[in-house]
Amino acid sequence: MSEAGTEAVTNCHGLKMIAADGKRRLTDIATAEQLFRIIQSIPAPKAEPFKRWPAQVGRERIEEIFDPEQTIDRAMQAYLRKGYSEGWIHQRLLSIRIRNDLTVEWQSCGVERGREFAILTDEITWPWSGMFPRQHKNLKGLKRRASGTT
Repeated sequence: MSEAGTEAVTNCHGLKMIAADGKRRLTDIATAEQLFRIIQSIPAPKAEPFKRWPAQVGRERIEEIFDPEQTIDRAMQAYLRKGYSEGWIHQRLLSIRIRNDLTVEWQSCGVERGREFAILTDEITWPWSGMFPRQHKNLKGLKRRASGTT
């Protein structure tokens, strides 16, 4: 195995998961990045389709950097594939734009990202939804973004 593959394998950790027999068994787990590194290290020809997919995604991401409108188009297609209506998608994209405009306004008024943003977001979310954003994310099974965005 290549050095990259060895590195990825040694960074895998065990997690007890329920097996088909109902018992908890120690199972190797890896992050998405680690899995891609493992796939890169596989020399078999049958691994080629798996190796091509991250390359395709990388190419698409580079295209989006040069033409950000492609990001919106891809988001719309992904929502359509998930079964959302065009009206819902329009409202979702509009709400993202409004949230970004609001964020810019808060920053221009000296509000700092993090706790202050969270407090303001809670204040504008509670009246219309009856719950705080964290409660809504838990209800929907959503995870917090790791990029530091709000």
